[in-house]
Amino acid sequence: MSDESVPSSPLPFSDDELYLLTCLPGLVGSAITFSDVSGPVGTIKEMMANARARVAGRSNYPDNMIICAIVPEFDGRADAMAVARDIRSRQQQEYRAAGVESRDDMRDHAVEQAAKVNALLTEKAEPNEAAEYREWVMSVAQATAEAAKEGGFLGIGGVRVSPDEQRTLDEIAAALGVGHADG
Repeated sequence: MSDESVPSSPLPFSDDELYLLTCLPGLVGSAITFSDVSGPVGTIKEMMANARARVAGRSNYPDNMIICAIVPEFDGRADAMAVARDIRSRQQQEYRAAGVESRDDMRDHAVEQAAKVNALLTEKAEPNEAAEYREWVMSVAQATAEAAKEGGFLGIGGVRVSPDEQRTLDEIAAALGVGHADG
């Protein structure tokens, strides 16, 4: 991993642990997006909601050292895009190594990574920062799930959060050790 893909931090986490903390919000958002078929417009809406909710973590939790360390402020779009490319490349390698080939595989991988993060936070993070991080991850997942309706026809009918999306939300919440209300 290049030094630019995960910012350095005074936190008690290794580079690999920071990478895991950095990637989990996007990973759970992707797992939600691929939990159910939203069509091309719905998928784009969900991907945009995922990105917005991740970036909002810094402003929503300005005193959380974990979130502020992994959601850096960039000098420009080019810097942000370079870091995103580095992380995306590493994630693609990780998905191949984990055998992620289907939406079920993606969900299972996200749940597994959420459980790893939960254990890491329990072991190394301050309790209040860990709780806020978990809350932020679930807010990313929920925002992604609610971004587009599933089902229906030509945007009429459908549900805001499909049963498959809700299942993924619930499994991620359980892996993170948080309660989660139905969306």
